[in-house]
Amino acid sequence: MNRTLHSAMVFLLCAALAAPVTARKPAKPAPVAPIPQITEDQKLEQVLNRLTFGPRPGDLERIRQIGPKAYIQQQLHPESIPENLALEAKLAPLETLRMLPSEMVVKYPPAQQIRAMAKGNLPYPTDPETLRVVQRFIDRYKAKLAQGKPEDAEKMTDDPAPADLQAAARSLSPTQRQTLQQGTPQEKVALFESLSANQQFDLLEAMPKGKRQALYTVASPQLRRRIQLLQGGPQQVVNSDLAEGKLFRAVYSNRQLEEVLTDFWYNHFNVLLDKGADRYMVTTYERDVIRPHVLGNFKDLLLATAQSPAMLFYLDNAQSVAPGLDRKANGKKPMRGLNENYGRELMELHTLGVDGGYSQQDVTEVARCFTGWTIKELRQGGVFQFNERVHDQGEKTVLGVKIPANGGMNDGLQVLDILVHHPATARFVSKNLAIRFVSDNPPQSLVDRMAATFTSTEGDLRATMKTMFDSPEFFAPASFQTKVKSPFEMMASALRLTGADIDYGFSLIQQLNTLGEPLYRKVEPTGYSNTGSDWLNSASLLARMNFAVALTNNKVPGTKVEAKADVAQILGGPNFQKH
Repeated sequence: MNRTLHSAMVFLLCAALAAPVTARKPAKPAPVAPIPQITEDQKLEQVLNRLTFGPRPGDLERIRQIGPKAYIQQQLHPESIPENLALEAKLAPLETLRMLPSEMVVKYPPAQQIRAMAKGNLPYPTDPETLRVVQRFIDRYKAKLAQGKPEDAEKMTDDPAPADLQAAARSLSPTQRQTLQQGTPQEKVALFESLSANQQFDLLEAMPKGKRQALYTVASPQLRRRIQLLQGGPQQVVNSDLAEGKLFRAVYSNRQLEEVLTDFWYNHFNVLLDKGADRYMVTTYERDVIRPHVLGNFKDLLLATAQSPAMLFYLDNAQSVAPGLDRKANGKKPMRGLNENYGRELMELHTLGVDGGYSQQDVTEVARCFTGWTIKELRQGGVFQFNERVHDQGEKTVLGVKIPANGGMNDGLQVLDILVHHPATARFVSKNLAIRFVSDNPPQSLVDRMAATFTSTEGDLRATMKTMFDSPEFFAPASFQTKVKSPFEMMASALRLTGADIDYGFSLIQQLNTLGEPLYRKVEPTGYSNTGSDWLNSASLLARMNFAVALTNNKVPGTKVEAKADVAQILGGPNFQKH
């Protein structure tokens, strides 16, 4: 490799993996004093490290040609940027990313629905591919019941005891059987590709789990999907598509600011993937609720999350009813009463902030306003519904504003309007954005100007972002190389920087679990932190080092780095994991 290119890659990868240094809190400047600025070359680095998940080979040269201001303007208008064809190819096999929850439930049914099919309580799927997989799980379920193992039968994703592989291979020719037993993984994959779907499933189910996994690393996307279906069950495919799609977008997308903001706002309005029905609703939550609004109007984003079945289910508002309706209604089983989870997080995490001036009484009143905001047809994927019958029709008072009785759904809409226009919301949203893009301790002068823009533009997020990027604080020395990346940011940055080609993301997603940031799996509604210091601990740093070693030595399955960096220099450099 050219020595100059090699040195440049080492330098850039050091920057991508970012160093655990303590962020310096800048002193508040005098009102009229100019703020010192970093050099022009440093400005290029600052823009690439904050607006993107990190530079790809050639990005520094491209931004140098057009200048940082023009690059920022482009990224603020992602619709003007042609998308990467390589990304579109990577996303194409992940079909659930384009489905509605109702479609996912039918084609990739959860374990409880498969058990209901086995008991005759639900019809079998009509899609031939889905039917093949579901039938195998049903047969496994019934066999365990027949063996007197009901507890084992409930574990629909357990790997079955390997069947007689020779029996499953009887339909193969002698040459094909020899390949199946003694061939290389590549030769076995070629054999599988020549077989019918039924033959593939028969052989895959008869193979031990380890041998199936060995095929996975060299299989085509279609064969990998069939292995996934058998190993983890249909529902797991939905979760895998979601995480893999996020990783591909972060690494390959040309619309980097949009991807960074989608990650930011998802964590701001966090929903846990592992909570029941949200396993099928998070895909559309990110795709249709978060992504379209990241550079739009905050009120639109807030309303979209408030009416999202994913959010209503995660924070239990779908079960919240007017006080008094927790008693038996019309002779039916007792309904649950008022649930304050959404009302509390709406103010504490989504709008005002914990110091935003609200009281416990405000939490209760907001919860009353949102009674009846619920979900229709939850088991079929869920859609938003306002249920007038369970809404609290009494008068409420929120943050000193009286909301008249009998307002129906308008009660909740009025609350959102109050919160969007509250000064604390402008400050809270602006500070959170500044923490992500400028400093763990952003200057108050910057937050104040961003909040003023937010207020004067009625919550225009693009305008608020532009105020931040145009500010002298964004390019101040105190803001340069002081942010420690989250594990996901670090991984995406390293993959972009090395020009890595990702065939499949399973191994990388597993690495993120080890690094402490399993995608879409933050249990608490706070989401993953934007403060770099929260990611500094010895276990995390050791895991990052191990990942850097594996990546640069092409030891991450499914990922290939063409140009190897000097690992000793990367791990020994003072800029390790800093951006």
